[in-house]
Amino acid sequence: MERPAWAPRSIDITVPSVARVNDYYLGGSHNFEVDREAARNAMEFMPGLPKIMQANRAFMRRAVRYAVGEDITQFLDIGSGIPTFGNVHEAARAAHPDARVVYVDHDPVAVAHSQAVLEDDKDADVVAADLRNPRDILESPQVGRLIDLNRPVALLLVAILHFVEDADDPYGAVAELRDALASGSLLVLSHAAFEGVPLPPEQAGGVVDVYKDIRSPLIMRSRDEVARFFEGYDMVEPGLVPMANWRPDTAPEDEDPYSFSGFAGVGRTA
Repeated sequence: MERPAWAPRSIDITVPSVARVNDYYLGGSHNFEVDREAARNAMEFMPGLPKIMQANRAFMRRAVRYAVGEDITQFLDIGSGIPTFGNVHEAARAAHPDARVVYVDHDPVAVAHSQAVLEDDKDADVVAADLRNPRDILESPQVGRLIDLNRPVALLLVAILHFVEDADDPYGAVAELRDALASGSLLVLSHAAFEGVPLPPEQAGGVVDVYKDIRSPLIMRSRDEVARFFEGYDMVEPGLVPMANWRPDTAPEDEDPYSFSGFAGVGRTA
């Protein structure tokens, strides 16, 4: 398999990566055949996976606009993936030209591509770090340079927590990040769930098996389990809802049925 110029020498291009699989769902070009094969295998069980990822991105952009409307111009996007069209810094700056963004991912391709995209951008940067180690993120020079933790921050955890198993204490990681943020900060979160998926659970469960096979366990949590991530936050209206129902730009009845899969919400620290 030929290694493209944008792929760092250090990565194994024979092993699928969640960031690159998502890039494929979103119509990006930074993925390999091994990623496309995994995506196609998952889509055999759940054909609407690209629609779900698009709904995640659309929710993220609406939440970013909401944050700017609340005078928040600092964004910490953890599990940011490969920056395709309509990413956080584009959405934020469309609403406020001085918005600052730090992206965080542990996938080397996502980090390398983000560095290339942000090379001449003094108000955005990327950190190679893992959500499971919040201290590495909070103490990174990139966060130190761009994010003032004494002022409100929008923390984005969009379509990432369902890749963190309970054994790795995702609730503890989210709480540690919350405790580092100033009063009035926002948590923007979406999470996969069987609820809302327009398929029988046993068919949707085939997707979980595909991700297990590529060594990226997909944890489908219940609404109550997702709501626990918002402990210490006051929910912004309309609360924790299917993605397409969070402050929609268009009539929900016009949305693809897969857009209502899983949950999304925004919380504010007291």
